[in-house]
Amino acid sequence: MSLLIIFFCIVLLILLITRVKLNAFLAFIIVSALAGILLGMDLKTLSGSLRKGMGDLLGSLVIVIVSGAMLGKLVAESGAAQKISSGLMKIFGTRYINWALMVTGFIIGIPLFYNVGFVLVIPLIFSVAYQVNMPVIYIGLPMLTALSVTHGFLPPHPAPTALVGQLNADIGKTLMYGMLIAVPTVLLGGPLFALTLKKLKARPLETFKPTTLPEDQLPGLAISICSSLFPVFLLIITTLFKPLMRNSGKFGDALLFISDPDIVMFISLMFATYALGIRMKMSIPKVMGIYGDAVKDIAMMLLIIGGAGSLKQVLIDSNVNNDIVTLLNGLNANPLVLGWLIAAVLRICLGSATVAGITAAGIVAPIVASQSVDANLMVLSVGAGSLLFSHVNDAGFWLFKEYFNLSIKDTMRSWSMMETIVSVVGLICVMILDVFV
Repeated sequence: MSLLIIFFCIVLLILLITRVKLNAFLAFIIVSALAGILLGMDLKTLSGSLRKGMGDLLGSLVIVIVSGAMLGKLVAESGAAQKISSGLMKIFGTRYINWALMVTGFIIGIPLFYNVGFVLVIPLIFSVAYQVNMPVIYIGLPMLTALSVTHGFLPPHPAPTALVGQLNADIGKTLMYGMLIAVPTVLLGGPLFALTLKKLKARPLETFKPTTLPEDQLPGLAISICSSLFPVFLLIITTLFKPLMRNSGKFGDALLFISDPDIVMFISLMFATYALGIRMKMSIPKVMGIYGDAVKDIAMMLLIIGGAGSLKQVLIDSNVNNDIVTLLNGLNANPLVLGWLIAAVLRICLGSATVAGITAAGIVAPIVASQSVDANLMVLSVGAGSLLFSHVNDAGFWLFKEYFNLSIKDTMRSWSMMETIVSVVGLICVMILDVFV
């Protein structure tokens, strides 16, 4: 009976978001409370579960996500992203221009919140397309593929960071595994798939023809790349040296402190504040204004993640997670495939990759705890599933359609297919990596 209640609540969540058009945060709170009542929880216990779930999940994520959003916004506003793009275009040349944009998208996509990243790279894509007179979809899709993959797979993006918290994974290992999976996924979903779209005609609106900063106002290429990837460098380095830190006295304690994801992101933000802000003659009030705008961009995302934490806690405190474990064990399916499938179904129904991922994580969390499943790979498997087949209920679908001025049919042929390739290839790479770790 409890499993039927959970199924009903998930369906209700989908309907509230897709049909009623209710805000996802409100939908999560309503469904979480209803699930607790239907599962027979004491009302006092239920209210505590709602608070605890939201507080525990957000408490472990807020600094990482907010610092990441601030860093990404500064990379965009300072001209660092523009510098990275122009520098890589010089290196790759016109012939491989879409590969240059793909690398640019991957680099600047790591710290950038997805919606910010999309709006940022569109002018770069159109600028290049106008300069080299090549098909804009062929030029631009690899860059957007890289953005999508970093959004779905790599911390400090909100969705994978939230999954790390929900599944008790290691953020450093998840990042390293995610980088290994991201490379073949971006290659197949980006420049190689784009070869089939050379004849797809798109007429970008003149409104979006970009204006760019003068070259003498841009930061240097090296400092732009270093500032964008600073959290990645720190996370990977500290993860590799973490086993050596535990028995090294105060020095080891200091290194462990620095290796904490919150501290990594804060240090990276302080470095970028100087390198891309103060050093470039940007006033402190202007930098703080950029950071304030960044927080506004992700405020609703934080609330949605908190709502998902409430639902997860209700499932735990009602002990229905034991029933979920029993059911999933009875299916005799690979847990990583199961996590991908649940996230994929929710993605198709809900549209939002973030909501699909964190909802799926709450469902599969018990099986991660009860079986010998690598939590880091489960984060990536669920992340891959949450990207499957973006269509008309996804805001990203409409952003791509309207900016590139495409028909719905051509948007599905390009954008939706790219997202599906990324999702399926991501799962295949996770399963291959599972053999070796």
